[in-house]
Amino acid sequence: MNSFEPKLQADWSHLDEANNPAMVDVSAKAFSLRTATALAEMWLPPEVASRLIEGEIQAPKGPVFHTAIIAGTMAAKQTSNLIPFCHPLPLEGIHISIQARNGGLLEIKAEAKVTYKTGVEMEALTAATVAALTVYDMCKVFSHAMEIRNVRLVEKQGGKSDYQTNA
Repeated sequence: MNSFEPKLQADWSHLDEANNPAMVDVSAKAFSLRTATALAEMWLPPEVASRLIEGEIQAPKGPVFHTAIIAGTMAAKQTSNLIPFCHPLPLEGIHISIQARNGGLLEIKAEAKVTYKTGVEMEALTAATVAALTVYDMCKVFSHAMEIRNVRLVEKQGGKSDYQTNA
C-alpha cells in the first residue's frame, strides 16, 4: 500500500460502524496523567529578527512574546471548539516558552498537562501554532515575509503509548 491509497475504515479512529464521522467514545477509559509537548519554529526576516532577537520585543500592538504566550494559552483551552472531534479537556497546565535561535529563528514550545481519559496533543499543537500566529500578527507591520515552520509533536506521555522524537 502506498501513502496515497485510502486506509481501511477500521484504521480511522473518528469513523463509526456506518462510516460516519464520530467522536471517539472514551467512557470506558481510566483517568491517567497525560502530557504533550509541541514545537513551532518561525523564521524571521532581518527587519523583524533585529527587533525581537536583539531585545526590542515591543511591537506597535504591544509586547510580542508575552502576548503570544497568552494567546497560545487561550487557544489551548479552546481546542475542542476549533477541532471538531477533540474532547473538551480540563487542562491542568499549559506552559509556553519562546526562544530566539541563530539565523533569525524562534522556537515556540508548548507543554500541556491533564489527568483525563484522552490525550492532550491537540492542545499543545494548537497552543504552539496560535502563539506563532500571534507573533506573525504583531510583527507583520515590519514584514510579511515571516514563515511558520515545522509545527510538530515532539513528545507525549500517558495513555496507550508514549511518543518522543529527537527534535
